[in-house]
Amino acid sequence: MSEGTPKTVNEILRAGADYLAARHVDQPRLACELLVSRLLNCKRLELGLMHDKVLDDKRLEAMRRGVKRVGAGEPLQYVLGQAEFMGHVFKVDRRALIPRQDSETLVEEVLGCKALWEREAPGIVDVGTGSGCIVISLALAHPEAKYLALDVSEEALGLARENAAALGVAGRIAFEKAEVSDAVEPEHCDAIVGNLPYVPTADCDKLPTHILKHEPRPALDGGPDGLACIEQAVQDAAIALKPGGFLFLEIGHDQAARVTEFLQDAGFEDVKVKQDLGRRDRVVSGRIPAGI
Repeated sequence: MSEGTPKTVNEILRAGADYLAARHVDQPRLACELLVSRLLNCKRLELGLMHDKVLDDKRLEAMRRGVKRVGAGEPLQYVLGQAEFMGHVFKVDRRALIPRQDSETLVEEVLGCKALWEREAPGIVDVGTGSGCIVISLALAHPEAKYLALDVSEEALGLARENAAALGVAGRIAFEKAEVSDAVEPEHCDAIVGNLPYVPTADCDKLPTHILKHEPRPALDGGPDGLACIEQAVQDAAIALKPGGFLFLEIGHDQAARVTEFLQDAGFEDVKVKQDLGRRDRVVSGRIPAGI
């Protein structure tokens, strides 16, 4: 975007979209609309009523900075400082992965587990909580449950705490820097939910630039086969869950068979695979037999 006289919203959107398109940014017009609506504190669909509005110098300069950051490969969500997940707006920055729509499949599977929510004040553990989007979405939908959010990154936990406070559920969720095996006593919780690193180490360097250079690699790298964290989580869950307790794990699109084996070998029953909206395997779930 060139320097000069402040432009109308319509002119800014057109110039910004051209700038981003020339740098091969996906959906350049949409990116610019989201940037402008953030600056004007309005909904994107309301921009149609503001095409002739002229941005003041301060907002115009902020728009230029934002467009340049996106054009240089920084994720739009980090530039905006927020992302929507399960109908809620979460603060996002480099401390944790950006919440993605695929992970909504995980939350929906937990919310749809009728047997879990029939329990009185079920204890639910979110392992690898990151931004907190999963556990906070659950706490907003079911305030009667007891929640524990775990992560090995103190920075990610800081972001999750901020999101919990902003969305009014800080008092419902305990946050702890720990693994499940350190934080949860045997047969102590009703469900464990996890979106853990599952990208094979060799594939991490092949990720798109906006992910590779900006999102935290430890939250992506799942070891040589991508399954190290998931396999450990299954073993920990088999001990930490009460009889009849549930495990829900997000997985890579080609990992369902192996993760299913992990659950079955650990004694889980009713093991199921759920696909996301793109018809890719996304969630594996199972239940510890009630008699064990």
